[in-house]
Order: sequence, then structure tokens, then C-alpha cells
Amino acid sequence: MLRRALLQASARCRFSSSSSLLLASRRQCSSSSSSSQVPEDHFVEQSVDTPQTPPSATISVDRSALYHPPDHSHEPTADSELVKHLKNIIKFRGGPITVAEYMEEVLTNPKAGFYVNRDVFGAGGDFITSPEVSQMFGEMIGVWTMCLWEQMGQPKRVNLVELGPGRGTLLADLLRGVSKFKNFTESLQIHMVECSPALQKLQYQNLKCLTEDGTDGNTEKKCISTITETPVSWHMTLEQVPTGSPTIIIAHEFYDALPVHQFQKASRGWCEKMIDVTENSLFRFVLSPQPTPATLYLMKRCRWAETKEIAGLDHIEVCPKAMDLTQEISNRIGTDGGGALIIDYGLNRIVSDSLQAIRKHKFVDILDDPGSADLSAYVDFAAIRHSAEEFSADVSVHGPMTQSQFLGSLGINFRIEALLENCTDEQAESLRTGYWRLVGDGEAPFWEGPDEQAPIGMGTRYLAMAIVNKKQGVPVPFE
Repeated sequence: MLRRALLQASARCRFSSSSSLLLASRRQCSSSSSSSQVPEDHFVEQSVDTPQTPPSATISVDRSALYHPPDHSHEPTADSELVKHLKNIIKFRGGPITVAEYMEEVLTNPKAGFYVNRDVFGAGGDFITSPEVSQMFGEMIGVWTMCLWEQMGQPKRVNLVELGPGRGTLLADLLRGVSKFKNFTESLQIHMVECSPALQKLQYQNLKCLTEDGTDGNTEKKCISTITETPVSWHMTLEQVPTGSPTIIIAHEFYDALPVHQFQKASRGWCEKMIDVTENSLFRFVLSPQPTPATLYLMKRCRWAETKEIAGLDHIEVCPKAMDLTQEISNRIGTDGGGALIIDYGLNRIVSDSLQAIRKHKFVDILDDPGSADLSAYVDFAAIRHSAEEFSADVSVHGPMTQSQFLGSLGINFRIEALLENCTDEQAESLRTGYWRLVGDGEAPFWEGPDEQAPIGMGTRYLAMAIVNKKQGVPVPFE
């Protein structure tokens, strides 16, 4: 009996020591559930590089046969498929993921991404873009496109590419606006770069497309926009768009959805912010204890900036995909001719901490219910300029200028005057509201309705930039 009691006591001692060691070995990272800022006093002092105090127990413990059941495996979970997917990535990787990886999964995951399986635009969606505000926006982009085509020497064939076309509203309004200029419309080959099957269907409808059978059995079917009898095709990436012809690229509110890496200044230097899962299965921000691959892009971005621009910053966002995309655009334009128009909200300098989430026209927490809200960040127009100029000597970059200046120089003021001459009172109110949203600054002074519904102008918050082949000169209206 005494021998059995001693054996039982020894077993209890081994189990207790094993549990203590397991708890002591958990990875520790600081977090904040309501803010993307990570307090450095929590994380830096608990870096994985910090030596730990050796345990006082002198018993040698063999843990190889211990069983580790999954957390809460016996309880039902209310997590969405995307949330489960994100947690599994973190679990199987054995550590946190970057903000950029999180952002890319949330927006474009093939099964549950925010943009993939639904229409998120317009009053009934989560946000409204300029083409949805007024037909005049697409019409003015049409004016710019046709002016560039004339500067290019009116080539017989042009690839007109839109990146992230949304519902296709911009191109539909563009084609209607230029439909009388047959030489221009007959030169166009439209290419839509879109990853969402749901949005592709809407684009097909809004461009009033028809699919025609080939003239013989070996010819592929062709899709034609009946607005101007222009061929239309869809692609997952810009790389898939055929080369060899002059190309005009439109990127409206496309760059802001490209995934960004966020860095925060800590006592040991710039650390990348990551996303991890807490013990109670919630997402949280943490700091990487060591340099990450994206640090190379941070170094490049800092090299482009002046020392005083960085000195007062505690956060920096960099977008490697924006830099790489700009280089791809520059290479295509430098080789084939043409130009690109980029319109988005952003800054002409380093972007600090701008990542935001919008659900049903309201700002929400970035980590709240991933996949149910749009994630976007300010566009770093200075980085776009440097990326283009550094990559190709055959292109020139112009701007940025405000959207108000851009649309005003293209003649939007004359266009609204013409539209107001033949419209009802209700249509006139809609036109004035749309006009203010496109070119105004702040709340519309003519608004007489509820304050919360007052149209807010985005004329100064949105910027326009052009990248063109140097042989074509300076594009309008950047002279």
C-alpha cells in the first residue's frame, strides 16, 4: 500500500510540473481589440528573444506522449467560413499573419471575399463610388480617354482597360458619351479586369452585352457591348490583357483596395503590425519580433522620402502590390504606348495609419466580422510616381491634382448646364447633388433636407494622376 501511494504522488507531481511548463511556454504578444495601434511597452519587453527564467522544478518531464485536443472542440462555433479560414491560417502557420494577408483574404477570398459574391456598391450596398453618383463622371473620363487617343495619333486599335470596374457603370457612361465619335469607338477593344463572378454579370448587363457565335465552328464566341458595338472581354489580372496594341488604363478606386503592410515605431525600431488570435479566439494586433519581408518595401519607401517627413511618424503604411502594379503599367505603356489614369482618395506623401473598414456606409472596427465590411487605405500617390519613374524611362507622370480640378478642366460645368436645360425638378435636384459630390468640398450649401443626409463633396479628397508614354506629350488637363 505504501509503495502504491508513493507512485500515485509521484504521478501527480509529474502532471502538475508538465502543466506549469506548458503554460509558461505560451507565445506572448501584446494586443488591442479596438485599435490598430499596438502599445510597445507590452510587446517589446516580451519579445521572443528575451531569455526566460529557468523553472525551479528539478524533475525531468517527458511531454512527448501528452495529448493536445483542439480548443473548444466540444462546443459549437458561430464563426463564419472566412473567420474559420483566417484562424486556420494562423494556427497552421504557428504565428500571426500580416495585415496585408488579412486584407487580401477578407476582400478577395474565392469563396467568401467581400467583393467576390455580391454587389457592394450604391445606396443599397456598403459605399457609393463616383460613377454611381452621377453619369457625368463617366462622361468626363470618356472626354479624357478620347483626348489621349487623339494625342496618340488616333490608332486603329486600342486596348481600353478598366481595373476593378465595379458594376461597369463608368464604362457604360463613357461609351454612351462618346458613341457619336465612330472612329474612336471602332478602335476600342474593352478589357475588364475583374475577379468577382457576381460583378462580372452586372458588368455584362450594364454594358448591354450580347454574346455572338463565331462565323465558323472553330471561332470562339465574342462578347459585344451593344452601346457602341465594341468587343468586351474579362480577365482576372492585367497580365492576361493582350499586349502589342496601345493601351489606355483606367484605375478608379482600385489602388485603395490593394493590401497594405503596416509598420509601427517601437523602442527597437520599425516593427510590422501583424494579426493573431487570442486565447479566447478573438483577433488582435501584435508586433513582429523580427524584420519581415515587407521591410524591404518600407526601406524603399523611406529612401524616397525626406528625413523630416519620416521624423514625426509613429506609423507607416506601404503597399507592395501598388508599387508592383505601377511598374507593370509603366512597362506596358512604355512598350506599347498609351496611358493610365488613376483616381482615388489618398495623399501625395507617405501614408501613416489610414486603413479603415466600412459596412453599410458606416465605419466599423477593422477586425470585426471579417468579410462583412470593405477594407481600404489611402493611396500613396508619391510612391506611385517614384515606382513609375524608377522602373521606366519611357513614361512620364503627371499630377496629382484634385478631382475637382480634373473634372472642371474637362468641362463638367458646361455638361451640367446642358443637362439642367431639359429636365424635371426632381432630375435637377439629383444632378445638383451629384455634381456637388463630385467636385464640392464639405457639405452642400444648397441642401435643405436632414443634416445626416446632406451630400458631402469629395472634390478635394480624391486625387487624379496620369502615367503616359513620353512620346505623346502632356495629357489633358495636366498641362
